[in-house]
Amino acid sequence: MPNPPNPLPDAELQCRALADLIRPHVARNPALVGIHSGGAWIAARLRELLGLPDDIGLIDVSFYRDDFAEKGLHPQVKPTVIPFDVEGRHLILVDDVLYTGRTTRAALNELFDYGRPASVALAVLADRGGRELPVAATWCVWDIDLAAGDNLVLERDDRGRLAWRLENA
Repeated sequence: MPNPPNPLPDAELQCRALADLIRPHVARNPALVGIHSGGAWIAARLRELLGLPDDIGLIDVSFYRDDFAEKGLHPQVKPTVIPFDVEGRHLILVDDVLYTGRTTRAALNELFDYGRPASVALAVLADRGGRELPVAATWCVWDIDLAAGDNLVLERDDRGRLAWRLENA
């Protein structure tokens, strides 16, 4: 059975490391799109760290999930807001944890409803493996092996600081 590190890594330091990986690519003038909620928090932090001029896009994939019929509507659906033209734009899709790839697939489906981007890259803080779809992160700062029932949860405190929490099955 996998043993995650104790204590868990500092998510704020991980955001800085992720920004360092992305920084060489900012000349392409990418727009950030964060997946609610953890990815949205990370995208906002990356925008600050990278000094990007455009507001971030926010995406909620609830209606695009392939398991929507099974799970139903999440009780806290957020609006999708894309404050820039997607057509021909280089986008960086941002999420906190990459697992099966289904959330990423749903986000791509929704993004293409807004237009056809020039490219879409994926940036995540953590990759826990377990892919069910052929999806890979372009940039990732932490590969972690978790037991099937465990969940890695990104939280934001009252001051806006990000931190990891592990939920055990």
